[in-house]
Amino acid sequence: MAYVLPHKAGVALKQVKSVLVRFCPFESNVESTRNFLSCLYAKKASASNSNCDLKTDIRHDGSEPVIDIKFADGDRLIMKGANLTVKEMLHAFNSRCEVKELAAQEKTQKKSV
Repeated sequence: MAYVLPHKAGVALKQVKSVLVRFCPFESNVESTRNFLSCLYAKKASASNSNCDLKTDIRHDGSEPVIDIKFADGDRLIMKGANLTVKEMLHAFNSRCEVKELAAQEKTQKKSV
């Protein structure tokens, strides 16, 4: 079952090179990580960057859920999902993407001037 946010929080992968989501599905602290993953596979999100490498690493070892995001500029965001809500993850991810998108737009504007 896909997770639907109560508010419209789109996920844009335009500035993202790859995402690795790793979790053990049998642990009690993986719900927010799984919900974040479902947001990444939403039609609108995947359409925003068809070159983004989305990988899921499902383990049966009791490991902590981790989301490892690599951006096009080489920056990295690692979120440990055990103690985060999906809303907190989306906020951290989207705010980082917005900053990178603004920087890319400014760089493009400087080149055209």
